[in-house]
Amino acid sequence: MAGNGTQQAAALRFEESARRIAENARYIAGGVNSNFRLGMVPGPLVFERGEGAYLIDADGNRIIDYYCGMGATVLGHTPKPVIEAAQRQAEKGILFAGQMPIEYEAARLICERVPSAERLRFGSSGSEVAQAAMRLVRAATGKRIIVKFEGHYHGWFDNILWSTAPGLNAAGPEDAPTPAIGSRGQDPAAGDGLSILGWNDLAALEARLARGDVAAVVMEPAMCNQGAIAPAPGYLEGALAACRKHGALLIFDEVITGFRLGRGGAQERFGVTPDLTIMAKAIANGFPVAAVAGRADLLDLFADGVLHGGTFNAQPIAMAALVATQTMLTPEHYERSSVHGQRLQDGIRAILAEAGIKAQVVGFPLMFHVAFGLDAPARNYRDVARADKVAYSRFAHALLKRGVRALERGAWFVSSEHDAAVIDRTLEAVRGAARDVAGRAA
Repeated sequence: MAGNGTQQAAALRFEESARRIAENARYIAGGVNSNFRLGMVPGPLVFERGEGAYLIDADGNRIIDYYCGMGATVLGHTPKPVIEAAQRQAEKGILFAGQMPIEYEAARLICERVPSAERLRFGSSGSEVAQAAMRLVRAATGKRIIVKFEGHYHGWFDNILWSTAPGLNAAGPEDAPTPAIGSRGQDPAAGDGLSILGWNDLAALEARLARGDVAAVVMEPAMCNQGAIAPAPGYLEGALAACRKHGALLIFDEVITGFRLGRGGAQERFGVTPDLTIMAKAIANGFPVAAVAGRADLLDLFADGVLHGGTFNAQPIAMAALVATQTMLTPEHYERSSVHGQRLQDGIRAILAEAGIKAQVVGFPLMFHVAFGLDAPARNYRDVARADKVAYSRFAHALLKRGVRALERGAWFVSSEHDAAVIDRTLEAVRGAARDVAGRAA
């Protein structure tokens, strides 16, 4: 096995991971604790530890990681200041069912950095704070309908898990999408409070809002659950103006984009401030922290009859990790990391083109997307859904055999630990994987 470098295709084996998954499926359903860890080729992996940009799995493979905890580990797997801050807090205690100064410091940092954050409440997961946001907007407006968009994911609860990744045969016409349920066992009546639209279509959004029954519009300000799609010019501004005109509120889901597209998230990058924002993932570099933030008058409803609770909200160890993470997320961090992320993105694009593989490589320096088979960059979910997922899955598997782990849905997350040497090794693996895929296609 070749030290820190990428290994040749035959070098990496994953039998021990497969054995442990099978053995422990008698205790944990499917051997995993999230369905999003299923479905990868050759199967779910078991990891022993992380080191910077690398993961070491149960078979002893040292793998360059572009999952980055599904986007959470923006500082890599072992940022020393974050770990030390959590350890110091753990020595003071774990959970108090009361307040600590560290949570006020954490709140101040987020409110100072995120444009929409006049007030906030902490939670533990993106799914959880999405529910809090929906409750808040319904209380504030007295209306029931939430507009969401195809391909946008706002958690796994029954009332919002609709049309996140529908097959095009089940999605209905593009100008009038059919709501598509996301799971067996999901309450079909739970979607009655939703209206599903295609994203990046301002005319369709304006027409729906004109009916006057919408409490809020919720969206990823850059569509990163499926693809890595920037908003069309004027779309976010137009969405906000339409919400104002028709008495609806605007929620940005920055669970993925927050602290990846910049310290102030996509809203700072694009210059559009929503009424509410939900955040998680990179907010504390992988510690279980989430937040709903926004206008003070809206958040203050939580202290005036709108219930928001949670035993682990503002858990002190996680708060200490948040403060340390945010302290490390300096402008210099983004400048330095973005150079490496952009080089990786450009390198993949060039290598695939050289190999004769039709693909779109688009997005942002610290989060981008690779889609095989598309002639032009995707504008919305329907475009992404037409990509050649089978060919990309072969590519991702070929990368993994060479010691590079990339999500099979095409997303690539970059951390501050993905330095020039790591990018070199990654591009070497990309060249080999591209040859494999191009050879099979030929």
